[in-house]
Amino acid sequence: MSKLILCRHGQSEWNAKNLFTGWADVDLSDQGRAEAKTSGKKLKEQGIEIDIVFTSLLARAIKTTYHLLSESDQLFIPIVKSWRLNERHYGGLQGLNKDDARDKFGEEQVHIWRRSYDVAPPKQSESQRNDYLKDKKYEHLDRRVMPESESLKDTLIRVIPYWNDQISQQLLDGKTVLVSAHGNSLRALIKYLEHISDEDIIGYEIKTGAPLIFELTDDLQVIDKYYL
Repeated sequence: MSKLILCRHGQSEWNAKNLFTGWADVDLSDQGRAEAKTSGKKLKEQGIEIDIVFTSLLARAIKTTYHLLSESDQLFIPIVKSWRLNERHYGGLQGLNKDDARDKFGEEQVHIWRRSYDVAPPKQSESQRNDYLKDKKYEHLDRRVMPESESLKDTLIRVIPYWNDQISQQLLDGKTVLVSAHGNSLRALIKYLEHISDEDIIGYEIKTGAPLIFELTDDLQVIDKYYL
């Protein structure tokens, strides 16, 4: 029986300031570091040994991975990073305070952008786009696939091929896999794994800094899931 561990990164500095973050590469807050360390301690207490980790290219997920592995005495584990596990791209909303966005665009419109399945926020500005194009993290990436804004549906479209080609293959080999990523990239993956409807995924929440364990059959069907 394969074991998949999903962990949403701990609170970031922009989470604490109530800002739209998306692909903006911000650090963990003190609370976020504490959450990540607690996750590692829980894994150690349960004796869960990880074989491989998949994470995004964003610092808050990478540092969550480091703290988690450090506290569980598993720093030697191989870590694979991919942009496909990045947070949903919030386009022109990135960096805006969520309350200010509601004042500017209206409560209803911001709610639609945040919680709908297939409606993306406005695209990022040209200057924001240029900053991403110059970022060394993405120099290997075909510019035609770099998003300018994403809905949850768009996020799922880029996450699932990576699941099929990379993550699932490790699970099919019987390995215990940790995916340390973000609220929306993990929601996209959970939607696929549990066959959650477009309507029901809208209200689905994932705890920060709390390992979510999936027990899977040999053909990767979900048997059970639980938080540590």
